[in-house]
Amino acid sequence: MENTPPDYIDGPHGRIAYRQRAGRGPGVVWLGGFRSDMIGTKAAFVDEWAKDSGAAFLRFDYSGHGESDGVFEDGSIGEWFADALTAFDALTDGPQILVGSSMGAWIATLLAKARPDRVDAVIFIAPAPDFTERLMWPAFSDEQRETITRDGRLEQPSDYSDEPEVITLKLIEDGRSHLVMTGAVPITAPVRILQGMEDEAVPWRHAIDFAAMIESDDVEITLKKSGDHRLSEPDDLARLKATLDALCAD
Repeated sequence: MENTPPDYIDGPHGRIAYRQRAGRGPGVVWLGGFRSDMIGTKAAFVDEWAKDSGAAFLRFDYSGHGESDGVFEDGSIGEWFADALTAFDALTDGPQILVGSSMGAWIATLLAKARPDRVDAVIFIAPAPDFTERLMWPAFSDEQRETITRDGRLEQPSDYSDEPEVITLKLIEDGRSHLVMTGAVPITAPVRILQGMEDEAVPWRHAIDFAAMIESDDVEITLKKSGDHRLSEPDDLARLKATLDALCAD
């Protein structure tokens, strides 16, 4: 954990922990993934990039994640989006570049729809919009669907933690009320997508389908043939830096 303690603001589901770096605009806002936090490899890397480049930067934890209040199992896409909107409105001003990683791409899309005039550009890393409906639910067996419907929750092994991954019926049902891949995705700002072709969590074709729905004419996709879901290798981070540099220079 980072030595510097986070700051907090009151959110709709308890205190939201955040770390912020003052700097020039456009600012950059990090939107993390499912069960991830703001001190992960990529978020910390963007913070160092912001420090070196002089850009303003905001990162925070959704409720039930990292250092924020709440219990993960109680959360849902809508609640995490509400956390993001609260942090965005309270802690940023002027144009912002949204960087959404995995589930954070879904949250970033909802944020871009809610505050279109504030979004200067968007970077999606292994984007997983609508993952509960398009990726997770179809992959469940009939027995798993019965379990989650009957018990309201399903435990399964996690690829990223020793603790089991808990999927709740609330997460699935709430996800259905926040789907974004149902037609044109109303983002008109420049969009850059970084995606690994060996991503077992989010197939690269999902990123292609998502890109095709985005209204902006300025959409670029970078596919790394050997890339996994994390995209945290040195060359991945260098690619992320180059993407940030280019968008901030425009």
